[in-house]
Amino acid sequence: MDSLLAIRARGITKCFGDVVALDGIDLDVPQGQIHGLVGPNGAGKTTLLGLLLGLAVADSGRLEILGTPVGRTFAAPDGVAGFVDGPGLYPSLTARQNLAALAALRGQDARMAGIDDVLDQVGLTDVADDRIRGFSLGMRQRLGLAAALLTKPRLLVLDEPSNGLDPAGKKHVHGVLARLAAEGTGVVLSSHRMDDLEALCSEVTILATGRVVFSGPLRKLAAEHRELDYRLIASDPQAARRLAADTPGIRLVDDAVGRPDDEVLVVRALVPALDELVLRLVRSGIALRELAPVVSPLEAAFLALTDHQWTGTERTESGAGQPESVNEQPESGQGRREAAVEQPESGQGRREAAVEQPGAGAEEQQEVGAQPPDTHDQQQEAGR
Repeated sequence: MDSLLAIRARGITKCFGDVVALDGIDLDVPQGQIHGLVGPNGAGKTTLLGLLLGLAVADSGRLEILGTPVGRTFAAPDGVAGFVDGPGLYPSLTARQNLAALAALRGQDARMAGIDDVLDQVGLTDVADDRIRGFSLGMRQRLGLAAALLTKPRLLVLDEPSNGLDPAGKKHVHGVLARLAAEGTGVVLSSHRMDDLEALCSEVTILATGRVVFSGPLRKLAAEHRELDYRLIASDPQAARRLAADTPGIRLVDDAVGRPDDEVLVVRALVPALDELVLRLVRSGIALRELAPVVSPLEAAFLALTDHQWTGTERTESGAGQPESVNEQPESGQGRREAAVEQPESGQGRREAAVEQPGAGAEEQQEVGAQPPDTHDQQQEAGR
């Protein structure tokens, strides 16, 4: 069965000084699955994505990607693409020129690289020859996805791909990801948008303080979780309130959670008790106009499972003042290497990995645990 896994991680640990960013992470992601990654700020999500993209190496544990053991080099196997903290792009070039530069770095003929096709897939054909300096955040996100698709990846790793997208753009991107998964591509999707994860993912992994607190199907998460609050609007609010008060397993909650202009009833219940309340309303001739969770089951479970994560000053996953990935570059400065992608104008802290990673040599494909040699040649862009 492991041969069908896009990702297999066992006991992955990563530290930055005294900060433990990842603490014994186990993770399985089958090929053809969209797997959600969620957690509070500082939980370790970005660090984990960086390991998958070859931007960092683990201190201990074993990581296999597409069946290939990932060793101690800053490289992921062939077939992996994506971006962390947003795609890095040349703002002075057009969308088409950015993709052509990426193709050239891989030794591809830009005319044969499928640039027009990937631009069409992400809905950027009409602006293909516009400089991306004028692109919105959502358009840049879509171009980053196009750059990843250019490599025809078997594993796609994306950090907040819906960031900045309008509803139409989000629907378009969701369709692209669903199609890729149907074709057998594994997708790891990190997002703080619970609605995106619930719409796209069949399984999720929740991280808190560098540890996995849940990993499995969304339906299992919802089934295991405690009571939820539901917002209810009925044709006869007072009668609905009386029925709710008399229904076993239903607890009334402060109505202030609802909308001020509506007579909203908020109840707390498990699903079986809620079903019973709905039946009683129908039998009493009371029309049910709205019934919805106050927060989604995933969000409720997330809040419950990560409740112990600190809520004060947020740590950085990489430790104080230390960049998380080795390819981080300033916006400008002497000695900067030419790369497939330029750091965005906002500059600092952006990481670029919207290109396929080179494969590691056989002698390097070993269990992680040894630190890489301290050479400048390994501190290059992820796409080189």
